[in-house]
Amino acid sequence: MSDTWVTLVGNAATGVDYRDSAAGGVARFRFAVTARYWDRQKESWADGHASFYTVWARRSLATNLAGSLSIGEPLLVHGRLRIRDEEKGGQRRFSADIEALAVGHDMTRGTSAFRRVVKGDPALTRRPVTEDHNSADSYGDLSTASVQGSEER
Repeated sequence: MSDTWVTLVGNAATGVDYRDSAAGGVARFRFAVTARYWDRQKESWADGHASFYTVWARRSLATNLAGSLSIGEPLLVHGRLRIRDEEKGGQRRFSADIEALAVGHDMTRGTSAFRRVVKGDPALTRRPVTEDHNSADSYGDLSTASVQGSEER
């Protein structure tokens, strides 16, 4: 069976809901993708229809998402598209899920600071997201001494 792989550009619509399981961490969040178009009458860009997806992640991706994402952040999501078909109260409903393989910040709309996770380092375990989660203070010492040491190599 062939999978449908998609890459979507949009924004985190909710915070990350992270849970530990026997097989490793599981995370989910809602993801909004809004079409943009040029409105010739107003001579400006306008928002079109928004589509919403539930993004699922497992293991290390789930853990890293829980410590990295905030509502409204611009993202790229790559993964398998899954369409769910349910019947509730006599009505048939469809929803779209993405089983994420990779998630990253959209660098065309801002900057981001990447930090590699070292297994077993308690300083780099999952932590609650704060408003200023991209600041150097919330991720340990990022002093110029550590940067200078890497430049000398």
